[in-house]
Order: sequence, then structure tokens, then C-alpha cells
Amino acid sequence: MSTSLRFKVVKEAFDRKAVSVKTPEERPEAFFAKAVFNRKRMYEYLPKDTYDKLIKAIEEKQPIDRALADSVAEGMKRWAIDNGARHYTHWFHPLTDGTAEKHDAFIEHDGKGGVVEEFTGKLLVQQEPDASSFPNGGIRNTFEARGYSAWDISSPAFILDGTLCIPTIFISYTGECLDYKTPLLRALNSVDVAATKVARWFDSEVKHVKSYLGWEQEYFLVDEALFSARPDLVLTGRTLIGHESAKNQQLEDHYFGAIPSRVEAFMLDLETEAHRLGIPVKTRHNEVAPNQFELAPIYEETNLANDHNLLIMTLMGEVARRHNFRVLLHEKPFAGVNGSGKHNNWSLGTDNGTMLFSPGKTAKGNLQFITFIINVMAAVHKHNALLKASIMSATNCHRLGANEAPPAIISIFTGKAIANILEKLENATTDELANISKKEGVSLGLAQIPELLIDNTDRNRTSPFAFTGNRFEFRAVGSSANCACSMIVLNAAVADQLNYFYDAVNARVAKGQELNDAILEELRQLARDCKAIHFDGNGYSDEWKKEAARLGLDCETSAPKIFDAYLRPSSVEMFRRTGVLSEVELHARNEVKWEMYTKKIQIEARVLGDLAINHIIPVATRYQSALVDNVVKLKSLFTGVKGAKIVSHDLETIEKISDHMDIIKTEVDRMIEARKQANHITDEREKAIAYHDTVVPPMEIIRRHVDKLELMVDNEMWPLPKYRELLFIR
Repeated sequence: MSTSLRFKVVKEAFDRKAVSVKTPEERPEAFFAKAVFNRKRMYEYLPKDTYDKLIKAIEEKQPIDRALADSVAEGMKRWAIDNGARHYTHWFHPLTDGTAEKHDAFIEHDGKGGVVEEFTGKLLVQQEPDASSFPNGGIRNTFEARGYSAWDISSPAFILDGTLCIPTIFISYTGECLDYKTPLLRALNSVDVAATKVARWFDSEVKHVKSYLGWEQEYFLVDEALFSARPDLVLTGRTLIGHESAKNQQLEDHYFGAIPSRVEAFMLDLETEAHRLGIPVKTRHNEVAPNQFELAPIYEETNLANDHNLLIMTLMGEVARRHNFRVLLHEKPFAGVNGSGKHNNWSLGTDNGTMLFSPGKTAKGNLQFITFIINVMAAVHKHNALLKASIMSATNCHRLGANEAPPAIISIFTGKAIANILEKLENATTDELANISKKEGVSLGLAQIPELLIDNTDRNRTSPFAFTGNRFEFRAVGSSANCACSMIVLNAAVADQLNYFYDAVNARVAKGQELNDAILEELRQLARDCKAIHFDGNGYSDEWKKEAARLGLDCETSAPKIFDAYLRPSSVEMFRRTGVLSEVELHARNEVKWEMYTKKIQIEARVLGDLAINHIIPVATRYQSALVDNVVKLKSLFTGVKGAKIVSHDLETIEKISDHMDIIKTEVDRMIEARKQANHITDEREKAIAYHDTVVPPMEIIRRHVDKLELMVDNEMWPLPKYRELLFIR
């Protein structure tokens, strides 16, 4: 390379990596939440009286009247139009794990042949989007298909692509919820009420307890051209065939490595868009697998955090296309490398700033800490099968149980400090609980390195539900999931457990026992009862699977059967007591879960059959024919023992290709027949089980033999981009 050309290449690389000094207008604080109708914008655009009443309604969870709604709508409309919006929509979360919206323009007839821009409180508060084609589990009849959306005042409206988006719930004509937000709000209200009662034993000033969520979104990026050349990626989000690359993640050189320039440009663009929408994304890094990355925000209240996660997933897809990428949110898009999760870091805190999963500085503070920790453990123990059902899906089942993800058994990792407390709790007094320390200092003996503050627990990457210092990390949630699904179950289960605990302690006090002693006695009993859920070892080991079964934890691995946990009497009663989901709503949701599982496997089976028969077999046949021609020509040139020796390798390859193709054709026929038989089943649960038991097994065999052919067929003839091309961004 010439000196001038080398200089040009180096300069271009430097220009791409160079970080210019931002002007004040370009810094995040200047445009953060610019596209959000938050309290700052409310204060600017609403009359003072309207602003005060709305803030009070939000903080005290009160309904608003129509006059207030009209005033808010007028201010919201003016703000939206001032910021370029021409349409508005009720933005809701149907039972598809995605979001939905129907746009209407800000226009009405003016009575003179023209139009005026109008937006009333009626349009703000409630709409009838119909949306009858969304899955509903039988709640909505075709001839009674009305569906209503209603404004969620606790989540601020925002502008996306010139449309004012108003977060809403979505319910049926008969009042059952058809979305994720409605039961999430119910669960958050339930845990607020239950936790506040308990927290007031330790601080009488507590008015509310809030649930917080910090999600960590993992994802893959692939080049858009390569993505388009893979029908399986386009139609299912994962590669249904493909042999692993000789080099993938085994050197662990991608994890936390330097971010590729193209990816860094995408991340910066995504962060800018997110910040404009008030999403406080903070962390970004390379994940373990090639082309795998992660971003995470500052923690927020759970309802808002969930809205922001759904919004960020939409943004990721849009921004990626600008950079000639496609985002893969499937939990296992590539076999042989790590899949993607969405770790849900969950905590509870009071309205006066106390985090309930953080140790206190006094005996009273530490008793509160232990109270909430043990009640969470008890809730997870009682409902471990239900929590597993909340994160299970046709896509996440590929990830759970693999050696890079939590096992399909729910257990809790606490770390040594909490484990010691639980062990000593049987004989501990309230005064002795004051000795629990938040963090301890560790000196490395190096003058240039300051003392490190070590958390009271380590991390356990094999645990699906781990205590990590001041929060619990639900690591089993899938990357494509709606966080609300797991947060509904977790918050409801904890609320129910806290209600039980509150009543049990009060019953002891009513019999004359001191409050602190009553709390300790109940905690001791709970700690003994939920020992089975506490596991600090290697969750990947076969020994743990056997031990978990012995301890009575749910070890089911079939996704359709895992969903049964929602309909267990204990689950139905828990949801009824907390007011989160009715039995009708639970049955409907399970119908949807089974139906969605079946449809996703059905789509995958159809795509795989097409790839195998119309893409792979023809290419393998052509390559085999070329080998046969070569054998014939070689035999004409070389005779006798020498000729036989020369063609022996080709003959062996020809035979192996025939064997693989024969198995592929046989298994495709078996898969198609199994699908036909399953499709005759009318019961959604039985159909999903049939797909799991009879359609999935031949799919795995087909893949195995196609992947063998990939290593044998001429590379130039192979019709699909290979893993070594898909997994390394250039």
C-alpha cells in the first residue's frame, strides 16, 4: 500500500472514530425528553389549576373528570402541533408482546367546507379502536368485537414520527383486559397496598411503595443484505439451519471488547432517539456472542420502564435500517452461541426514598430488610412454576436450560451474606440484626488503587432469580418478551405473600406478642418453609436438576405444559385475591399462549420444509451430480486398483450426501404429516402439545443433517449466507 493511500485509510478511520466536542444544544441534557409531554411540558402548556389537579391525580392515583380531561387535551394538542405532530393515537400493548396504534388526524369539519384542528378530552381519555383481530382467547365474539382503549395518566404521552402517542390500556366490551398494561397496573397497585401496610411497621410516614424495574436488553445485529438472503431470519427471526462457525465465542474476545465503528454509530443514533423520548439509556457494551450487544437504562418505576422497553425495541428496528443493519430480538437466533435475554432488575422502594431490599443501619432497618427479602423468597417458592410460565414462550424455550442461560427451574441465589443471615435467623434477636452490613471495604494492597466497596452478595450467572445487593435480577426473561408478563406475576405474587404475612403477624400481636417478636417468629417460619427455593450453586449441573425435583420445584420443560401453571388453583386464587386477573382472563390468556406457541412452530416448520426441499436438496443434488461426473471421468482415465483408489473419496462423499438427503426427505414428510394431524386438534392446549411432541423433533433432525451437508457441499454452491458471514460485522 502506498504511503498516500495508507494515510487516507488511517485518516478516514480516525474521522469515523473521532469524537467532536458537543455544543450545549447537542448534549443529552439539552434535548432529553424533548418529545415527551412530561411535567415540564405540562407546566408550560396547561393552565396552573389544570396542572395541579393532573399532578395530584397522577400521584394519588385518582380518576380525572371530563372538564379536566378537556383542558389537558387542549394543552397536549397545542404542544404536539407545536412539535410537528399531525396525528394522534392510543398506544397500547396487545397480547402479541408488541405494541399497537391507529392514527387519527387532528381535524374535524368546521361547518363551512373546511376543517379545524381539534382534540377533546373525550378523544384523549377513551377511544374504540376495535382491533378485533388481536388474539383474545375467546373473550371477544366476532359479532361483539368492540374493544376500548383508555388513557393511562401515569405514563406520559410522547411524539414518535410525527404522531402523538398516548399510552393506554385495552379492554373488551365486557370489561376483561385484552392487554398487558391493565393487569400490570393492577399488580403494581396491589403490591403498593400490601407492601405499604408492612413498611408502616418500620416507618409510619410511608404512604406508598413503588415497584422499580431496570431492564437489560440483549440483541444481535446482522448486515441487512445478509439478513434478506436468509428466509428463515426474515420469517422467523432465527436461523433454522446453519452449521456453527469454526470461530464463534470460544475465545471470549468479543465480550466487553471495542465496539465496531458501524455498531457504535448505530448505538449513538439509537441513544439520541431514545433520549429525545425520555428513555434514560445509559449502558452499552458487546455481549458474549459475536454480533451480540446490550443496552440498559437507569431504573424507573415499573410501568414507565415497561413502556420504555417496548418503545426502545421499536426504535432499535427503525434505527438499525438507517445503518444497513437488522436487529434480531429472538432469544436464540444462532445455534451454538449464546442467546439473548432481557434481565429484569426489580426492586421496591417507599415514597420517602427507602429501598426495601437494602440493609439498614439499625436493627429496625435491618428487620425491615429481612422481612421483605424473606417474603419475596416465600412468594417465589409458592409460585415458582407460575414465574417460569411467565417467561416461557416458543422462542425463549430455545434459550432456557442451555449453558449460557438460566435453567428451566426457578431458584433464588442470595449470596453468602444473606445465606448466613437465613441460617442464623432461627436464633437471632432483633438487636443482633443490627450487625448486617451493607458493604465492606477490601484493600488490594496497591497504593494507586483505592479501597473497594464490596456488595453483600456476589453474582451467580446460572441463577434465574438472583439477589444482587439491593434488588432481585430475574434473568430468565426473554429478549423479545414484554417485561409486563413477568412483572405482573412477580408483583402480584409478592403482594399476596405480604398480605398473608401482615395478617399472620397481626394475629400474633392480637394474642399479646410484641410486634418485633411476632415479625421474627413469622420470618423464621417462612425461612424454614421456603428453603427449597434457595440455591447458591451451579444451576447448570445435572445434580441440581435431580435435587430440585426432590425438593418439589417445578422441573417441567415442555412449554405448552409449563403454561398450565397459570390455571392451577393456587394461581387462580392468588390472582383473584390480588384483583390482578380474573379466572376468565386467565383462561383467555392461556388460550392465547397455546395458540401463539402453535403458530410460531407452525411457521418455523413451513419455512424449514421449504428451505430443505427447495433450497438445500437441489443444491446438494447438483453437487452430488458434479461428483458423479468427476468419478466417471476419473475412471475413464485411471483403471484398476489405482483408479479405484483415486475415486474412493468421491464415492464415499456421494454416498454420505445420499444418506443425508434421504433422511432429510423422510423427516420433512414426517414433519408435514405430524403438522397435518396436529392441525385437526381443536383444543388449543392439546394442539400445542402435539406440535411440541411431534413436529419439533423432526425439525431438529432435519437441521442436523442439513448442517452436515453444509460442510460437504461446494461453498460457492451453498444457497444461504453461513454463520461465519452472518456473525462477524465488517
